[in-house]
Amino acid sequence: MRILITNDDGINAPGLKVLHTIASEIAGPKGEVWTVAPAFEQSGVGHCISYTHPMMIAELGERRFAAEGSPADCVLAGIHDVMKDSPPDLVLSGVNRGNNAAENVLYSGTIGGAMEAALQGLPAIALSQFYGPRNVNRDDAFEAAAQHGTAVVQTLLAQGHWDTHNYRLFYNINFPPIPGADVKGTKITSQGFRQNTTFSVEPHLSPSGRRFLWIKGGRQDERTADGTDAAANLDDYISVTPMRADLTAHDALAGLQELFK
Repeated sequence: MRILITNDDGINAPGLKVLHTIASEIAGPKGEVWTVAPAFEQSGVGHCISYTHPMMIAELGERRFAAEGSPADCVLAGIHDVMKDSPPDLVLSGVNRGNNAAENVLYSGTIGGAMEAALQGLPAIALSQFYGPRNVNRDDAFEAAAQHGTAVVQTLLAQGHWDTHNYRLFYNINFPPIPGADVKGTKITSQGFRQNTTFSVEPHLSPSGRRFLWIKGGRQDERTADGTDAAANLDDYISVTPMRADLTAHDALAGLQELFK
């Protein structure tokens, strides 16, 4: 198996090393793992692509490339340039530093990379490591992902639902904010919504008196509804959420169609 990996934390992020290990175990001794990741951190860029300007790409080592672009850019570079003569069989994006559950999904470059791979017709999985007081100060905050990532991905590849719809299904995996040994299991979940937290801005004055705004995240320990991703993670479970890029509110179609008969 040929696997393309990317992330949004950048080419030197520790989570990408974890993902490379996971990918290597899945690819097997006869497989290949190719890395095309952002040269600099691209957290929060979502499914952005560098449509209006070119990006530089550099080969840093065997099957390892850095691109001055977003995770979606990196996936495009991997499929249509770096691996154009023999495209990947699977695209993995992550392992993100922090959760990509609930509303974070909409902002995540990690999710954007997996989404672009699905739009390109390839099986894709995003992986993220929830951070919290039980793992953030450990020697290895990615322990849960490192210990359980390979098995979860292998199970999805072997037994998961994979389709070839126009908006192809892809998967979002979040590992709970706990030591690897404390993980209780895996739950299939829907995307949650944190009721009491949103992104906001925080103003600051520079030494020269100029006013700047920092984007500020909300609390990540807010529970979401039962059966959703962040709730499962806060209950010490790995969450697996099937997703599509189709943003249509299908539940509203029938009622709205009555307006324009």
